[in-house]
Amino acid sequence: MIRDKKTLLILFGMPVMQILIFGFALTNEVKNSRILVADYAKDVASQQITARIEASRYFDVEKTILDHKQIESAFKEGKIKLALIFPERFNEDLLHQNKAQIQLIADASDPNIANTLTAYSSSIIQDYQNGLNTTYSPPYRIETEIRMLYNPQLKGAHSFVPGVMALVLMLVCVMMTAISIVREKETGTMEILLVSPFRPLLIIISKTVPYLFLSLINVISILLLSVFVLKLPVNGSVLLLFAESTLFIITCLSLGIFISIKSATQQAAMTVSLMGMLLPTIMFSGFMFPVENMPLPLQIISNIVPAKWFYIIAKSIMIKGLGITALWKETLILAGMGVFLLIISLKSFKIRLS
Repeated sequence: MIRDKKTLLILFGMPVMQILIFGFALTNEVKNSRILVADYAKDVASQQITARIEASRYFDVEKTILDHKQIESAFKEGKIKLALIFPERFNEDLLHQNKAQIQLIADASDPNIANTLTAYSSSIIQDYQNGLNTTYSPPYRIETEIRMLYNPQLKGAHSFVPGVMALVLMLVCVMMTAISIVREKETGTMEILLVSPFRPLLIIISKTVPYLFLSLINVISILLLSVFVLKLPVNGSVLLLFAESTLFIITCLSLGIFISIKSATQQAAMTVSLMGMLLPTIMFSGFMFPVENMPLPLQIISNIVPAKWFYIIAKSIMIKGLGITALWKETLILAGMGVFLLIISLKSFKIRLS
């Protein structure tokens, strides 16, 4: 065992890596969330509440004054998770009428994060109100109006369906194609393919086309179940969602082909595709755990996980109803990953068996 470095790595290296990754990544705590403060009052009370929110580690505050259309646009683009709006004469209403209103607008496409952020901010506002009531004799009351965008009923399916779609497509496409070329090697039919007039590109395409159509059937079934069973309407373009799903499937198929070329046995290809794709998809796609809560190195690593970009695209189309003009960046990244994986798969494909 001491002479076997791979065994030592599994025995001692894997527990350390799991503790570090799971300890930082797997947390339901919400912190460093981008919040917009629209202060139309610009008085003492609004500035004091804003200062308390800035002092909290849960929020990354952006102070500006925007109209409602610009605030909604910021939500659609994913720039903010929460908006805190102070109306005009906030401090004056609080001092003279003993009550004032604050509006909280949350992105409820992920209901768990929306509930947590509104609870954090409401607690800060409540603490400020309690401090006023201990200092001054009249009871002051700050009424918080909470508005949930995109998911007023806070249904879990709004974040569950896009995440499951990314997870299923990633596992099915990668795992099925990962064993395709290896199977030909083990059965001896790869030699016949290599001496045939087919080029390596045609061999790879022939291995991926069947799984492409099967995966598209999976997409259709998931959408039908989400609409008719889970009552989750697709607010954006169904055609765009189908096209983006096709792009994601091609990227996953290219990754599966690369694993298949590099693996020697079907068991090794299945192990790499299953274990190597399951954990990164769950941890770094933003489906289960917010990426912005992770340390910077893990946030950088999450950018190379294709499921992260597809999850953003699918959720934006299905829940927020966004179009290609708002999702061109994520689409371009996903397309670049697919082209890169396909090129290195072709470069790694050996026309001679050793």
